[in-house]
Amino acid sequence: MRVVIVTESFPPDVNGVAHCALQTARHLVDRGHAPLVVAPATSAKSSTSLEQGSGFIGTGTGPDALLPCPVVRVPSLPLPGYPQVRVALPSRRVAAALTEHRADLVHLASPFVLGVRGMAAAARLGIPAVAIYQTDLAGYARTYMGAGEAAAWRRIRSVHAAADRTLAPSSAALRDLEAHGVPRVKLWPRGVDTVRFRPDLRDEAIRRELAPNGELIVGYVGRLAPEKHVELLAGACGLNGVRVVVVGDGPSETTLRGALPGAVFLGRRTGDELARIFASLDVFVHTGPFETFCQTVQEAMASGLPVVAPAAGGPLDLVTHGRTGLLVPPGDTTAVRDAIASLAADPALRAAYGAAARATVEGRTWAAVGDQLIGHYADVLAARKTAVAA
Repeated sequence: MRVVIVTESFPPDVNGVAHCALQTARHLVDRGHAPLVVAPATSAKSSTSLEQGSGFIGTGTGPDALLPCPVVRVPSLPLPGYPQVRVALPSRRVAAALTEHRADLVHLASPFVLGVRGMAAAARLGIPAVAIYQTDLAGYARTYMGAGEAAAWRRIRSVHAAADRTLAPSSAALRDLEAHGVPRVKLWPRGVDTVRFRPDLRDEAIRRELAPNGELIVGYVGRLAPEKHVELLAGACGLNGVRVVVVGDGPSETTLRGALPGAVFLGRRTGDELARIFASLDVFVHTGPFETFCQTVQEAMASGLPVVAPAAGGPLDLVTHGRTGLLVPPGDTTAVRDAIASLAADPALRAAYGAAARATVEGRTWAAVGDQLIGHYADVLAARKTAVAA
């Protein structure tokens, strides 16, 4: 099967969309398929080179050399106020990539700007498309603009309605899509690397560095942006014997350093280093209410940690309240603090939640969910073939 993955973000970007697109490409290669990725260029320099005519960046040289398949980088600009996010510019390379790769199917990863062009090109060429819903644009509109939620849903509905199938990462996301008129929605969760993220990586040297007085270590891992509401950890910073550790970067970092007194900020960490940090925490807390899935919660669970998360969005599918962690009302600083305090006071409960969390995710490998995705592809291709024949 020849698949073109059109994604709004791809490594070296570090975020959920980029990670999921990368895992999808890897799995397709592992199963003998031929993926090609179309993604925004990662810098102004690479955008300039593309404008001058170098369309493809393959797997042989440059920053994409270690990626599992060829990558087409299209010109992009940094998002104003959030330079870590790049937005693709209009480019004929999208349609050209679909044609030159002889695509059987187009995979649209969190379509917003580049994905809309990918959907339009697929429609013109008569190629089936599967759209992956991953970003709560309506929630972002509320957070950043205080308005525009209806407009965001109109855009979501227009692109996803054009796809042969939309895949939602959680039950909450699926219900939202259906409630806003998006047709042909199916559930497709995300996998987790249970070999990389595991409890036995707990590192006492890291723990001594983060909490030299033996404090209970409470960690957050993710982007530092307004929609993540990391400031809800302020109450935990005031708990005796608790050390808050924040892993990640983003536009809210300066503000959060002032809002979370005593917290340790580690910046962006990835790969095996991140896995050791996860395993060296005592409690994982996620604070964002707009998660369509929440990959870091799964990574924390794979690391054997009890989780505190808002009772909203993706965490509702991941965290079983009173078994693998605690769900709290979204946006409630006091509830976050009290949940952390209850876990801090009960080591046996933390251990029980952490063990149950690890057991819960052990079957959720990327290979397993990747095979589910290929099944969705096969369904779409079969339905399109039947429709054409009819």
